[in-house]
Amino acid sequence: MKIYFCASIRGGRQLADRYEKMIQLLQEHGEVLTEHLGSNEIIERKDRVLSDKQIHDRDMEWVREADVLVAEVSVASLGVGYEIGRAIEWGKPVLCLFHKESELTLSAMIAGSEGVENHSYRSLEEMSEILSGFLKGHVPDRIS
Repeated sequence: MKIYFCASIRGGRQLADRYEKMIQLLQEHGEVLTEHLGSNEIIERKDRVLSDKQIHDRDMEWVREADVLVAEVSVASLGVGYEIGRAIEWGKPVLCLFHKESELTLSAMIAGSEGVENHSYRSLEEMSEILSGFLKGHVPDRIS
């Protein structure tokens, strides 16, 4: 399974440790195309040298390639919203995770979308259960 993980990058680096844990959990189920999102060092070294267009084109290619999209949406991000919209347009299963103790409120455009499976979580264990259930329900059919 190919998993596209997205989360706020330019505005949400304070959650990098959480992103890294999520990526590790996702890797138990498949290939995470965006595993670099959990590492400030890799983002600084690799993504910061790319133009905005290069990042857009690469990420859209990954969304197309992915079997599912998983988003951490506790920090608002225009880019994540855009990626979610494209994934829905392309028929990808989408899971959005929102931390229950966030000071922010989840966007109505995400919360109200029929193309998104939304879940709130408090702990890493709760998040792990949600991820496992979602991913097991969307195992792709592959012809060998």
